[in-house]
Amino acid sequence: MQTPHRRSTPVPEWLGQRLRAAGGSVPFRDYMDWVLHDPEVGAYGSGRLTIGPRGDFATAPSLGADFAQLLAPQVAQWLGQLPAQAPLALVETGPGEGHLAQQLAEALHAGWPELAGRTELVLVEPNAGMAQRQRQRLGACPLAVRWIDFDALANAPLRGVVLAHEVLDALAIERIERRDDHWCRQRVVLKGESLSLEAAEPLDGPVLEQLESLGLLPLDGSRPQGWSTELHPGLEPWLAACGTALSEGWLLVIDYAHEARRYYAPQRSGGTLMAYRRQQASDDPLLEPGLWDLTAHLCLESLETAALAAGWQPLGGCRQGEALLALGLAQRLHALQQEPASRLAVLLQRRECLLRLVDPAGLGDFRWLAFHRGSAVSGQAPRPQPAPLFLSQSPI
Repeated sequence: MQTPHRRSTPVPEWLGQRLRAAGGSVPFRDYMDWVLHDPEVGAYGSGRLTIGPRGDFATAPSLGADFAQLLAPQVAQWLGQLPAQAPLALVETGPGEGHLAQQLAEALHAGWPELAGRTELVLVEPNAGMAQRQRQRLGACPLAVRWIDFDALANAPLRGVVLAHEVLDALAIERIERRDDHWCRQRVVLKGESLSLEAAEPLDGPVLEQLESLGLLPLDGSRPQGWSTELHPGLEPWLAACGTALSEGWLLVIDYAHEARRYYAPQRSGGTLMAYRRQQASDDPLLEPGLWDLTAHLCLESLETAALAAGWQPLGGCRQGEALLALGLAQRLHALQQEPASRLAVLLQRRECLLRLVDPAGLGDFRWLAFHRGSAVSGQAPRPQPAPLFLSQSPI
């Protein structure tokens, strides 16, 4: 398969102007931030991308309310461990179309009314186009709800739960490539009326220590010239901001992720970067800039290292299929058999969606990763934290 850095695509006028102003090229990280989050031309910033089975790509919450209803007991368990009567927050970062936020609010209101009554829904959405659609969906939300941007998150001391569902894979990444005996940064380069992704300046400094910890140094023949992959420099500042915002509580990351030995395996010669639009996937990150979603998997070791540096305590994790089965998905499937046959078409569709959530070749391969932070009372040890419910039957 041809690797992404050899591709080129016609350049839109707005991007050409920016690249010329930057001297003809920018690191891929800057390009990715522009094409996703620019408020006028970015795929998310402008609100151009849509999420759902009929949109550009589907997520678990967009398939129906079952995902949120299965997740709700875990959220309620965590919220219930915080001081009684204290105000609580359920924070979702990058809420997409607002499916998960609305469904979780409804599930908490129905099943845990006392907790819901003191829980505020806080949506962290930097993109005005997406926030507008979220407001429409959450017009009748049973919880108090407010929107903040990511910069304001660090100035909002809260107790509660932070959800990061399919959001960390959209943080702008650094693309790197082997050239001769060096790892080099890839840059998006303007060439005439087209774009290319090319190896540029060699990496140095602390990043080389990170590459060694990930098994990418010393260089040998297992990764030939042109071998490319991703680094995730946005993880630590993102986790630090969430940690500053949360004086006590939990973070749940749900995303595609690999161990470093799999992520950076020699045979994965082009990394994990992919583009999505209208239910189609492409390995060309320069295709129609501003019209496609760009995403890259997480590296588990990079995530845990960044989390520890930001003061988060890892609690463990598992794959989504294991998590949802531990939270009662099998019982839901069994209950569908007791429903009247007159609802057969609806029941079959719901069954299909439930099975998609645990399909090991798809959504079921997502990783659920839990973290905790909290301050000890002066002179006392921190309160012991219970294992996440989704680990009770499916430990790593």
